Amino acid sequence: MKRSRQNPFGGKPYLKRRRKMSPLMLIGGVITMMVMMLVAGAIFLLPHLQSHAASADPNMNCTLIVPDQPLTAQGLATPYRLTATNPADGPCNESNTNQSAFVQGVIYNPTKGTFSVYNPLVIDKGTQPAVWPTVPTLPKGAVVGIWFGFNADNLTLQGARKDTLSSANCVNGLGQSLFTQFAYCNAPAFFAAVNQGIAAGRVKVPALGTAKDGQPCPTVRDFSVVDQDQSDNVQTQYLAKADGQTAQFTAANQKALPDATVISNPSDNALLTDFIDPALGCQSWEAPNLADNGNLVPALALDEIQAAADQGAPVALVPLNDPMTTVASGKNNYPSLAKTNLYRVGVDQIPAATDSQASGTAYCRNLVQTGIPRLQLDEPLTTVRPSPDTGAANNLFTFLAQRFQASYTNLNCQPLLHMPNPVTTQTNANGVVISATFNVSSSWPTTNCSVNGTVIAGCNGTATINGVSCTFTFNMQAKQVQITCPAASPQ
Repeated sequence: MKRSRQNPFGGKPYLKRRRKMSPLMLIGGVITMMVMMLVAGAIFLLPHLQSHAASADPNMNCTLIVPDQPLTAQGLATPYRLTATNPADGPCNESNTNQSAFVQGVIYNPTKGTFSVYNPLVIDKGTQPAVWPTVPTLPKGAVVGIWFGFNADNLTLQGARKDTLSSANCVNGLGQSLFTQFAYCNAPAFFAAVNQGIAAGRVKVPALGTAKDGQPCPTVRDFSVVDQDQSDNVQTQYLAKADGQTAQFTAANQKALPDATVISNPSDNALLTDFIDPALGCQSWEAPNLADNGNLVPALALDEIQAAADQGAPVALVPLNDPMTTVASGKNNYPSLAKTNLYRVGVDQIPAATDSQASGTAYCRNLVQTGIPRLQLDEPLTTVRPSPDTGAANNLFTFLAQRFQASYTNLNCQPLLHMPNPVTTQTNANGVVISATFNVSSSWPTTNCSVNGTVIAGCNGTATINGVSCTFTFNMQAKQVQITCPAASPQ
């Protein structure tokens, strides 16, 4: 599949398309075990480097070779190696920003309840780093989690040894179905340890604070922040030389490599911490970077922990219609509760017991009913802020609007809600969005439904009738409320 123009947040294009899933290399017995347990219970649009890595039509499917014992200090300092999943499709080069892969490590000290960050380096297979990483000093009993991001389509993890991935609890999909750009190692165990620390009072999660709009500062689970595939990718950056060699992004390496270019894994997290938070007068949670003399940096894991603790209802959790959690069969993609839950546990989210608890319809409804009002409220604050991608939109407000517009389409919200896309955008001659309007009042029901005392906002949601969970969907075109109830279980 040819990739359309890249949106610098989450590696997602701002043009309307759906990802195609591709085969996943064998991950190990850990996936089967986790699935059984679940069922039972960047920041800037970066220029392409002028090097051998540049390509007009790059290979969008790459493999990242995970070093042995990646959760140890030595493993964190050992470079990951990028290579083509299928060499016949062309090479994969880390310095080519269309193909770059990124790794983010977060270290939890269970004794003190504190955190630090160490971002392992990625190099091309068969090459050497521009500067070798320094081995970090980890606290006694440290619990390490690792998360991955990717700027192309499908990233496959491969262990340096046969048992590398399974021993480090690495997951980048369900069975043969990839998460596409995202993966993690040891994340469930990491979050379990952190949540124990929170319960014991050792971990102090920073309060969100109040934004300039008078509302609580948003998190990565706020419906004004999320998009078609939330909680994906990381804030990691690297330095890349013209010859394709890479190094960790540190002050010392910047001084040693003055001509190096910064490459980033644009993510929803970076959009929040580097653009939305400053616009709203908010501050992200940060921790010392062990590779950069303790310089404070944000991290996906910290964002998710804070969101789990502080995000008010409704809370955005990965839904069944997230393109990263669907499973391909033939030419179509189908929702998968097992894959959705496998993704959720990698970002500290509660698994869904039923499909209705991960409803794509409910997710789309909250995007409209909760996300749009916040975007409209913040328009005076975001219109005067720079766009994360000047090739997509001319300011932060228009960027967020066109991003919402594409997400509404890619999540299949129109047929789910029986409501046309609520965002209208206008572009200039270069295709850059220069204005946007939200059209909700005329197309969204103003009345709610009440079932046995339970209010269903906008007549879209679920309610229990005669002991079974029924789904309510407002059909705008027919001006009807459609009620679907499964057959009751025999007594």
